[in-house]
Amino acid sequence: MAIKRGDMVRAVREQLENSLEAQASDSRFPSYIFETKGEVLDIKGDYALVVFGHVPTPNIWLRVDQLESFK
Repeated sequence: MAIKRGDMVRAVREQLENSLEAQASDSRFPSYIFETKGEVLDIKGDYALVVFGHVPTPNIWLRVDQLESFK
């Protein structure tokens, strides 16, 4: 299933850990990106901008293959 703007998603731990993005920054990802639903705000190429939860957390760009639909 292709991810599109407005979809509710969460990060896939196995895809995100050891990724280029994890190696380029702090690899200690907050648990909320794996456990709570996030909304896709925008998509640019292979990346989606996601906002997680109702708490003041920064939006994050993740590759679409690092995301799955939130069930």
